[in-house]
Amino acid sequence: MPCAFAGAEGRFEDYIYLQMLQREWERPAGEFEMFGHFADAERPSARAALVLLFWGYFETRIERLHRTAMRKLPQRVLEDGLRRYNGIGSRLHGLYKIFFGTTYFDDLRARGFPAVAELLIDIHERRNEFAHGKPQAINDATVQALVENLKAEHESWIAVFNARVASQNGRCTS
Repeated sequence: MPCAFAGAEGRFEDYIYLQMLQREWERPAGEFEMFGHFADAERPSARAALVLLFWGYFETRIERLHRTAMRKLPQRVLEDGLRRYNGIGSRLHGLYKIFFGTTYFDDLRARGFPAVAELLIDIHERRNEFAHGKPQAINDATVQALVENLKAEHESWIAVFNARVASQNGRCTS
């Protein structure tokens, strides 16, 4: 029987992030009229904060995956790896490949979630553009795509987390 670990979801902060995402989505449209004077191509989504919140939440989960799956390593080795690969991009590609032999996105594709992989790649790129002077990179289509795919993204996260934690920790013994 494979070991089971609470952790794909369950920290207090997870529920705070989820409540904040819901609140941002449900916020009355009138609160977003400040961008109305921008040309369509230059206008960031009024709900861009939803994408930024999601990405912060996503980054915390990736760190939790690394910490949980590699918890049998000496603590100083794990901390050194997380420090050396401190950006989300390097954790999804480089550190993930060191620990698991693939990238997070390829792992999603291999587990039947190619659309989620492409969505996350797109959101990551747009979040970076937003942070580096191009806020219009997070447009209404990006927000809508994220909202429409949150359930699939969550299911993909649980699938990867459970598989990777179990693969690094062997089987339970009774």
